[in-house]
Amino acid sequence: MGSETQPRKWYRSPAVLTAAALLLPPVGVFLLWLRRDIDTRKKIFSSLAILAWLTASIDVLFFSGLFDPKPNFEAHYDQLEKQRAAQHEEVAAYPPSAPSNSDPPPATASSAEERNANSSSSSDGEKTAPPAHQANYWTSFRGRNRDGRYDESSVLTQWPSSGLPMLWKQPIGGGYASFVVAGGVAFTIEQRRDQEVAAAYDVRTGRELWTTGWPAAFSESMGGDGPRATPTWDSGRVYALGAVGDFRCLDAKTGKVLWSKNILKDNGASNLQWGMAASPLVVDEKVIVLPGGSSGSIVAYNKVTGTPVWKVLKDQAAYSSPALVTLAGRRQVLVMTGSRAVGINPSDGELLWEYPWSTYQGISAAQPIVVDHNHVFISAGYGKGAALLEVNDTSDGMMARAVWENNSMKNKFNSSVLHEGFIYGLDEGILTCIDASTGERKWKGGRYGYGQVMLASGHLIITSDDGDVVLVKATPSGHNEFARFHAVEGKTWNCPAISGGLLLVRNQTEMACFDIAAK
Repeated sequence: MGSETQPRKWYRSPAVLTAAALLLPPVGVFLLWLRRDIDTRKKIFSSLAILAWLTASIDVLFFSGLFDPKPNFEAHYDQLEKQRAAQHEEVAAYPPSAPSNSDPPPATASSAEERNANSSSSSDGEKTAPPAHQANYWTSFRGRNRDGRYDESSVLTQWPSSGLPMLWKQPIGGGYASFVVAGGVAFTIEQRRDQEVAAAYDVRTGRELWTTGWPAAFSESMGGDGPRATPTWDSGRVYALGAVGDFRCLDAKTGKVLWSKNILKDNGASNLQWGMAASPLVVDEKVIVLPGGSSGSIVAYNKVTGTPVWKVLKDQAAYSSPALVTLAGRRQVLVMTGSRAVGINPSDGELLWEYPWSTYQGISAAQPIVVDHNHVFISAGYGKGAALLEVNDTSDGMMARAVWENNSMKNKFNSSVLHEGFIYGLDEGILTCIDASTGERKWKGGRYGYGQVMLASGHLIITSDDGDVVLVKATPSGHNEFARFHAVEGKTWNCPAISGGLLLVRNQTEMACFDIAAK
């Protein structure tokens, strides 16, 4: 009897294998290795191709929003509202004295326990509240010069093993804005359910002083929901910009809306993938924002009335905030757009100079750093790297050129700081030191994820992306972590703020205040 051909098993069918590889890649790999008619080398290459397809599919799901990894915030908002209600009831039971027109709102602790924890003993044994800090120092994103430097006073560089003393901790609404502080009050912007909310807090107790909300709900599956741009304080006003372009000028004492507009609609602009993130910049009698519209990507409004003053350029917006600097002897607004670095005359919006800076999808989120009178450092993530630009005022106008450009520092959505000629920052999540004049990397060490870096008293104050606060000496000789403690729970991408010797830390769900003043 002649031999008969054995029927092929169903799972060895090329059609079944292809379908499994496309729809259920792990099953496809398993079925592939059951096939005896395919040699091992082909199986390895085919397995790698299937796994690559799986990775690409996950990326598509994330970026399209079909798969949303965000937690359910409903329970968190319930907790926040309950805590604030209890806080307001406590204030009603212990009403503060009325403030004068010149004084900041008084501090009243949200509970008896907080009042005792935040008091200090006088010479006669009585408990007295610590004095309010009146200086208006940290009134802008990353400090008054937007460079991440705190030099108002010295900070503590020998931390207790348990971490810095905590004044208070409490829930907060979502989003990635930081704090600004003036007159003993901390201001920020949050997501609370279907509203963006500008909020004011007593910096010493965390007591909520006022909130002003408006309907807006920005949602982004990869980064998370909520507003991104840190408010700006100026002359008793707070300028708050939401993620979908809602822009409001508020009275800093009451939260009353003085004027408002939507900068996207006002300037024919489309929103960015990760929302409006550039903090408003107040210069003279103007407030400058970056809608990125076809009728003006950099726009100045009158800071008192909201009337448009000038609109310039047609660049795609980026995520970096404008900064007031002096380069080559010229006072100017330094802006990173989606395609270049530019210097703008704050008086009329005139373009003073430009330098092309092409990045992945036009993403520039890191703040530029002025190194000296005519040099500025810029950086971007997604493999782009960094450059040192030299800006000169010539007979043909202002010109910019690159002194060096390399990939030694790739700031993604965090910014570096400058100390004694060296740049310190997170190179795709790893702390790195480079020589500002040459771009040479001095060291790389310490994984802090996509956290933030600040400079104070010759030390780096780092918030890791999992909520730790870390102290590292700012020195080119090497990475040396002196102290670390856990400050807040959850993903922490927000910039910290320091004012009056107090360190403010927040993320999407928690806010906390720590005493960092040198004793």
